Amino acid sequence: MARALAGGILAAKKMEVSDMAVVDVDASSRAWWQTHHPNASVHESLDASCSLERNKDAAILLAVKPGVIPHVLATQGVDWSKHLTISIAAGVTMTTIGNAVGHRRIVRVMPNTPALIGKGASGYCVDEDVTEDESAWVGELLASVGTVVQVSESQINAVTAVSGSGPAYVYTMIEALADGGVAAGLPRGTALQLAAQTALGAAAMVLESQTHPAELRDQVCSPAGTTIAAVAALEQNGFRGSVIAAVNAAHQRGNELS
Repeated sequence: MARALAGGILAAKKMEVSDMAVVDVDASSRAWWQTHHPNASVHESLDASCSLERNKDAAILLAVKPGVIPHVLATQGVDWSKHLTISIAAGVTMTTIGNAVGHRRIVRVMPNTPALIGKGASGYCVDEDVTEDESAWVGELLASVGTVVQVSESQINAVTAVSGSGPAYVYTMIEALADGGVAAGLPRGTALQLAAQTALGAAAMVLESQTHPAELRDQVCSPAGTTIAAVAALEQNGFRGSVIAAVNAAHQRGNELS
């Protein structure tokens, strides 16, 4: 996710590589950064990196798994009180982070991987001491890699369930749609190309027309036609309920992590 965000932000020219410092304990990951972003400042540990203390305006982005957050926040040699702290760790509350860093200039962000190609969908929330300018800056960075919404912290786990985890649901649907095409006689490559483009086009129709998905679906369903027969089969096999259940499961897991 860090790679997706950095790649998207750099591609949108919202930041230069020289403005970034990357910290990763994994040697192979550091090698990836050095290969793909040769001018980036890459470090093994946070306390030896970033020139943080020489740059009081630096923000720290915690792009790590939730279970790693306590270890990172315990890093010695960083005056956390000086820096806006941004976290993409699912389920880790602003209070938890704030208690560790000693301030309430915390931003929680839930992005998704399509940010890498400028098609991300992100939600973020800000703590009580984040200034309007800081909030706007975070929103601008996220907007450079896709759609962004600001929500309350009580809603951030729902954002995780819908858009943070959502690409996995859509990939599964595309795969299944292509499998159906193969079963109907299409070559695998052709079926996958048609399935992926159909998902892309349908999503664009929703966003660009601002029309409810149900209305758009009805426009495709001719009386006694092929599409209404397919939609009936989806309903009979619990397609809609399965998707809702997936979102609910992700939401519940986010609440458990919190």
